[in-house]
Amino acid sequence: PFFEVKIKNLDTQKYLPNQIEANRRELYNAFLEFKKYDFKISQQELQSIPTDDAERFMYAIANLLFVNDADKQRILSEPSIILQIEECIVKIMKEIELLQLEQEVQNKVRKRIDKSQREYYLREQQKVIMDELGDNEDETISFRKKIAKFGLNEDDHKKLLKELTRLEKTSQSSPEYGMIRAYFDTLCDLPWNKSKAVSVDLKRSKIILDDCHYGLDVVKTRIIEFLAVNKLTDNSKSPILCFVGPPGVGKTSIVESIAKASGRKLVTMSLGGVRDEAEIRGHRRTYIGAIPGRIINGLVQVGVNNPVFLLDEVDKMASDFKGDPAAALLEVLDSSINKNFKDHYLEVSFDISKVIFVTTANSLENIPLPLLDRLEVIELSGYTFEEKLEIAKRYLVPKQLQNNGLKECDIKFEDKALTAIIENYTRESGVRQLEREISSVCRKIAVKIVQSKEQGAKTERATIDDIVPYLGSAKYEAAKLINKDEVGIANGLAWTAIGGKLLSVEVTMVPGKGDLNLTGSLGNIMKESCLTAITVVKSRAKKFEISESIFKDHDFHIHFPEGATPKDGPSAGITIATALLSCVSGVPVDSNVAMTGEVSLRGNVLAIGGLKEKTQAAFRFGIKTIILAESNKKDLDDIPQSVKNNVDIVWVKTVDEVFEKALVYKKRKK
Repeated sequence: PFFEVKIKNLDTQKYLPNQIEANRRELYNAFLEFKKYDFKISQQELQSIPTDDAERFMYAIANLLFVNDADKQRILSEPSIILQIEECIVKIMKEIELLQLEQEVQNKVRKRIDKSQREYYLREQQKVIMDELGDNEDETISFRKKIAKFGLNEDDHKKLLKELTRLEKTSQSSPEYGMIRAYFDTLCDLPWNKSKAVSVDLKRSKIILDDCHYGLDVVKTRIIEFLAVNKLTDNSKSPILCFVGPPGVGKTSIVESIAKASGRKLVTMSLGGVRDEAEIRGHRRTYIGAIPGRIINGLVQVGVNNPVFLLDEVDKMASDFKGDPAAALLEVLDSSINKNFKDHYLEVSFDISKVIFVTTANSLENIPLPLLDRLEVIELSGYTFEEKLEIAKRYLVPKQLQNNGLKECDIKFEDKALTAIIENYTRESGVRQLEREISSVCRKIAVKIVQSKEQGAKTERATIDDIVPYLGSAKYEAAKLINKDEVGIANGLAWTAIGGKLLSVEVTMVPGKGDLNLTGSLGNIMKESCLTAITVVKSRAKKFEISESIFKDHDFHIHFPEGATPKDGPSAGITIATALLSCVSGVPVDSNVAMTGEVSLRGNVLAIGGLKEKTQAAFRFGIKTIILAESNKKDLDDIPQSVKNNVDIVWVKTVDEVFEKALVYKKRKK
């Protein structure tokens, strides 16, 4: 009924006293380091620890460090005092490392708490100091005074006061406090009652428009009327202008001129690719990171409530599950309701009726009808050849000389050189490509001047002989597409987004069963025009001595070259009919004649659009005669004078008159 044990005295004699003392000192130093991090050991316990005797000192330390009985037994099981001391040292070092990590965590937590308390203390201290000095006021009081000056209706005013009460009750350390404060900062940044003084001088405005733009007389006249009405009525409830035209004709720069002529600031917002309704009306404040819409942001940036606001590329908007931005614009552009425009972020009404909104677009096809109904469309068609030449001489050449460091050099562009660039290196309604080509010539001249080390003293002239070395071979042929009279081919005129172009129609027949094949990437309307045209020709077969069996025994193939380019519209009707009649009768079509017009089943020639661009294209390609519908005579003023002076315009009522003028009967095959 008792334990039997074997007792063996520790052999301390095999270690030298110096070895034991060295280990004791190491243990003592480790214990001193340990005391820096552990404050749980009382002063009484520290005084009771014997430090002169190595063995007693080691046991006292082990008693403090080792709480677990197994750890204590491990110390006692060591066969020598040296190993026991080393085991204690290892234990102390581990404890020190753990205590250091704990202290780092505590320090981080303490810093965060201290920072919050420090900010609170400083803010409270600042309030007391400012109250004593009497030169500052509480933030919410400041907001309250500013809101009173906004001129809000009663409901909106109560809503903001309620929001201010929330701000007062919210702790400054709360994330919600920052969101509410940012909301009031945005409200206070808005130009509620701040307008820019506007003084419209029509004479000065006309000078500004003439200096910035060459040509565009109809557009300039409408802008002057717009400014005059705006001045007389002293409000901005005039129609919303929408400038529509191909790229590069100056739509955006026209709007900049309107702002300059009217003395207003300009805000630009590009709508290209916008597909989120929140871009227009903002995000609701329930979302993290909510911001106002771009209408409100634009007014905050410009700092006045009566700027000119450009909505660029209004036809490039899209819609998806996030909403339709075009629908959101209905409220913005309606002068009868935009006085109380509500941004989702603000949640209170803001008057944007003093803003002059102007829009631009390349085409009206993609603009929704309700939005289009709010716009007054002003079309900017392509520039004539003479207008491009003058624009290049007055604006583009001086601008590119400045941009390429040649302003101080005596550089001259001859008219023939500019003419060659326009004819052989550009195919556009605007002047962007023309400007790029002029810039390319300027860069080549700059290289030439620098290499000859005569910068600033060299006189250079860009002549027609220099154009090919500077720009390479001509990109486009100035000649017309068809160089000789041919059977089954007629010249038509087409309108595109980048201006007019010459469109040939080819017809051929092969033995078959009377089928009709159509190629050339045609739309449904153009396919129907082909069917109408062949019916018109069949109905006149006897008149032109054509056997009716020819339509039964042959298949007809109508092709429109440039098959990768989509084509649609009814204006190629008389061109298709002429090419068909030429094919079945063997009578060539005059290659110097181009035509455009819709044809009816009765053979009447109907009016078409895009007359200016189409006639310009005919003139560009060297066409001598243009056949147009009599009903288009009302648009005669749209045709450039250069076209009228150089091209014979024939007005027709029926397709028979077209055949009489376009077919070359003296070359008729027997």
